Amino acid sequence: MGVRSDLEAGFDFEIVDEFLDHYAMMVDAMELLIVDLQKASRYGVSVEELFRIFHNIKSATGFLKLDPMTRLAAYVEDALEQMRVLQGPANEATVTWLLDVHDMFQLWQDDFKMDNPMSKINFRLLKLPDLEAA
Repeated sequence: MGVRSDLEAGFDFEIVDEFLDHYAMMVDAMELLIVDLQKASRYGVSVEELFRIFHNIKSATGFLKLDPMTRLAAYVEDALEQMRVLQGPANEATVTWLLDVHDMFQLWQDDFKMDNPMSKINFRLLKLPDLEAA
């Protein structure tokens, strides 16, 4: 039994289906927003939108008891909170880290689609890059 089956066994099908639809849209939006962090003119808007996405993922996965996803989303949300006060653009290390985070959330999306067990977090994602270094 995979992660989707586990969710459907514990929650109403409509809740699971709505979560998966919204989650797919958020994961799809992440990559362009992350890349746009390198553009001074798009930095502020992209940070705010990414913060909103990760906050929403944290809330939804917390409700659904998807603890690894909740913990990683909260970690990224904290990093984005720090980035909100920076002027931007983001440095290469930060963008690379966020793209790797995106890959992890994409892998989880694939786990849902294939009804696989939930993939383990790549622990190198838990090392925050220097958000201010050029």
